[in-house]
Amino acid sequence: MIWRFVHRWLGLVAGTLALALAITGTMLALEPLRNALQAAPTESDLPLATLVERVKSTVPGAEEIRHLPSGIFVVYAFENGQARAIRVDPADGKILGDYQASLLPRWVKNLHRTFLMDDPGRITAAMVALAMLTLSVSGLVLLLRRMGGWRGLTGPVRGTLPQRLHVLSGRVILLILALSSATALYMSASTFELITLSPSTEPEVSSQATGQPPLPPGQIDLLQTLRVQDLQRLNLPTHEDPQDTWRVLTVQGQGWADQYQGQTLAWEPSTLAQRLYDWILLLHTGDGAWLWAIFLGLSAACIPLFWYTGILMWWQARRSRPTLKGNSPLAQADSLIFVASEGGSTWGFAQALHDALKAMGRQVHTTTLENWRVPPTARQVYILAATYGEGQPPAHAQKALKQIVSQPPTDAQVAVLGFGDRQFPDFCGFANALEHALRERRWKPLLALERIHQQSPQEFARWGRSLSDALGQAVPLAYQPRLPRMATLTLLSRQDFPGATGQPAVILRFALPDQPVPRFAAGDLLGVLPPGEQSVPRYYSLASGKQDGFVEICVRYTSGGVCSPYLHRLQIGDQIQAFIRPNPGFTLTGSRSPVVLIGAGTGVAPLAGFIRDNRRHRPMYLYYGTRDSKQDYYFEKELKDWQTQGHLHQLHTSFSRMPDGGGYVQNAVQRDAQQIRTLLEKGALVRVCGSRPMAQAIRQELDTILMDMGKNLAWLKENGRYAEDLF
Repeated sequence: MIWRFVHRWLGLVAGTLALALAITGTMLALEPLRNALQAAPTESDLPLATLVERVKSTVPGAEEIRHLPSGIFVVYAFENGQARAIRVDPADGKILGDYQASLLPRWVKNLHRTFLMDDPGRITAAMVALAMLTLSVSGLVLLLRRMGGWRGLTGPVRGTLPQRLHVLSGRVILLILALSSATALYMSASTFELITLSPSTEPEVSSQATGQPPLPPGQIDLLQTLRVQDLQRLNLPTHEDPQDTWRVLTVQGQGWADQYQGQTLAWEPSTLAQRLYDWILLLHTGDGAWLWAIFLGLSAACIPLFWYTGILMWWQARRSRPTLKGNSPLAQADSLIFVASEGGSTWGFAQALHDALKAMGRQVHTTTLENWRVPPTARQVYILAATYGEGQPPAHAQKALKQIVSQPPTDAQVAVLGFGDRQFPDFCGFANALEHALRERRWKPLLALERIHQQSPQEFARWGRSLSDALGQAVPLAYQPRLPRMATLTLLSRQDFPGATGQPAVILRFALPDQPVPRFAAGDLLGVLPPGEQSVPRYYSLASGKQDGFVEICVRYTSGGVCSPYLHRLQIGDQIQAFIRPNPGFTLTGSRSPVVLIGAGTGVAPLAGFIRDNRRHRPMYLYYGTRDSKQDYYFEKELKDWQTQGHLHQLHTSFSRMPDGGGYVQNAVQRDAQQIRTLLEKGALVRVCGSRPMAQAIRQELDTILMDMGKNLAWLKENGRYAEDLF
């Protein structure tokens, strides 16, 4: 979409200069605090005349008095032929010391305003401000779409670590960045006189010399009327110039007064543009409101993180897109592959399919989905489409649906393969929309729509087998995901369970490796590379976090499997190669809301990890189903201990192969519908882990419970309160 395109390229092009503005802005935010600490308190209703009398008594030769936004009063005077700037106390005119702005803040301010280039720098700064305003508006639009609107803006953030950090920092700074950019543009417009702050000509005024000495300040009407708290600048007349006048600039306007007769010669109220400028200056700098200045500084300090994570996301997407070899011209191709990818990861699957079809002797043309055009020579068309956010297409494929609808169908067969994350309410929503549009236009199906969860190599391989059957020829898919750095894990202990149906399981606990590993939590995934399978890892949900000091998984033996038999053969001291894969949509956030945990079989592993790490005694309710309490009751002792320790509030078990065992876990959920509804009304989160049939039954039960509340499961997902981890 256009907003994403604008946001991405403005961030790349103008981001570096904005980074300089952010760093200097953070430094300048300290100045209002320093100035506020130096400012002396001011009487709220002190007349200007009294202030002038006090200053004249302590500072001979005073020519000008300035009231800075920070509250400091500075008197400019000539003493013995030397110009001085003096801080004074308005309460008695006492001299507090010389006033001199520090050289470093002055240099930083010039860098911030002009990039040390005077007018060309001011123009550059204005252009950067305009770019940042557009960037913040586009970022806010994207953030609202990603989080499901204003109501979901503060909800949990899903995605990779750079994506989560980018969204979290964006939530802090986008509104402030928009405000700072807009105020900077207004000030730039006034600097270049595009906005008139005050009348272009001042009234011609002069004192009327009477031969008498000038009146004291107390007899000047203007000085008696105006108050010190409103003062911005006051120029004192010189006695050597009989035509000179008092000139006062306040927030209400400016005026001139006769130094001999005391009457007001002219008064000009502040224009709306000037009053607006004064407010904008305060909002942009925080000068005069040091708490706001600190908030501005903290917000500006988040911009480097925002910029870095944005660059990192762009670079990762760029690296993920492969260079395809032997890409046949469109007019000669019999096999077409169209790709829609937001982060670039889908291109790895497209390359694997491209290479497999080439190896079969096909003429293959691979391109992005927005280039949709199917010539008569094409026999098969493959669409690999990722979904962004809540069912949206990737940015580059925004208009792809219109292009597909606009072209009449050919004799080619079409297969759509969707990529997404089941934790989002509209899983593979864009692929669903493509499939629907193609069927409405009566394109011939090659395969039914398939959907891949979190770039699963296993699910892609399964789709490849279906494709082989459809084509009547083996499709040699060789997808090799980019894997993170491997760690060597040493087995510390194992607990074996025979299993009620001859399917044994084992809980494996590994020591943390000697080399540093990224932070992980229960519910994240352990990717294991069995011997001979160095490109396709198998994933297991973690029952531990890094703070526990070990890595723990629960593995059921699968006959004919590759990884589970290998793991079951491990003995104490054996080592495996593995890595951590974040699973942010499933792991728990740090709130105090109740949690309903529902799992069956080995799916209890991450739920046990949540309970293990519940040291703050957050209310947790576990509904756990297995077959036989004597043969496959995983984590039995630990669960009972955690309940005693307060980590687990309630434990509900179901044993489907035992008399009076309570049936399946969904039966326990049905029996406790009233309690679960009460918990949901209190804002409870729900986590479900186990097999797909079990999860489908749980969804039906939860939908029934939510129906009584006037809600449904989609509502629970949209609010970030429901997530699954299925196998």
